[in-house]
Amino acid sequence: MSTLEVWGVPGIPEVRPGDDLTALVATALGGTALSSAAVAGADARADPAGSGLSVRDGDVVVVTSKVVSKAEGRLLRAVERDDAVDAETVEVVAEWHTAQGRTRVARTRHGLVLAAAGVDASNVEAGTVALLPEDPDGSARALRRGLRERLGVNVGVIVTDTAGRPWREGLVDLAIGAAGLRVLDDLRGRTDPYGHVLDVTVVAVADEVAAASELVRGKLAGVPVALVRGLAHLVTAEDGPGAAALVRRRADDRFALGTREAVAAAVRAATISPPDLTRVDEAAARAAVALLAESAGAARIDVRSHSDGTAALEVGGAVAAQARVVALLQVLLSR
Repeated sequence: MSTLEVWGVPGIPEVRPGDDLTALVATALGGTALSSAAVAGADARADPAGSGLSVRDGDVVVVTSKVVSKAEGRLLRAVERDDAVDAETVEVVAEWHTAQGRTRVARTRHGLVLAAAGVDASNVEAGTVALLPEDPDGSARALRRGLRERLGVNVGVIVTDTAGRPWREGLVDLAIGAAGLRVLDDLRGRTDPYGHVLDVTVVAVADEVAAASELVRGKLAGVPVALVRGLAHLVTAEDGPGAAALVRRRADDRFALGTREAVAAAVRAATISPPDLTRVDEAAARAAVALLAESAGAARIDVRSHSDGTAALEVGGAVAAQARVVALLQVLLSR
């Protein structure tokens, strides 16, 4: 029977720029230096929360990006948050406005797609925003190396951040940095219990571990470190490619832009004559209308069928909305 154990690790003080994060984590895990017993090959001992635990080879240490950023000095004071987001953004994926103000989902230089490009004003002093670590995988490698030197154990390390997900409400933690862990478990070519060969199944293990760790850390408890046990088969001797292996290439991303941004990009890219909306393929016309159902606003779109399998599209309703809807239909129905 497989068992997975996850503990929140208390005892991490408020982290400030320049702090030795490795020393803080090692101390919270129960040791400040490599013991003679560890040198001799015995397990390095730790006792998070007085639980009687010992940090072992094959454990995974999970750390939030917030404390990594604090230790690395990735904090900005007395700046407009929007300006910080601009500086961290490589590409705006989606943008909208609500009563709370402007919201952007952006791609960062790491390739991550996050709200506000990962710029965060929570769990920092007033008037301060935290940026993502400059190199999350590098941060994970450094922490792993330091824990091995201090505690004499071979552990995996994950650096997490919080993100929303397409199609789903709520937030989860995911891995933005990793070292010493097989971040993807590739099951392609394996056979399931019913004899079916798996063709596309690649499990994002590091993201699953990151999400599980948040259950014992929480957003409000001030516990930025978790210890995970039961995944020794995924912990590696080498640092490995890190969480960068989880980032889908922009060219392969089927959801690289928000709905409005994708339509705007298509409009900009259109270089052919727009179709005659009085005679278009009926199936394509109805598909285009269905796609625009939530974007039509005050406009109304009617489909008038012809006997030859084509149809006419008639746009009515509010005059201000008609031109926009006609332009969108022309883009969607262009060949």
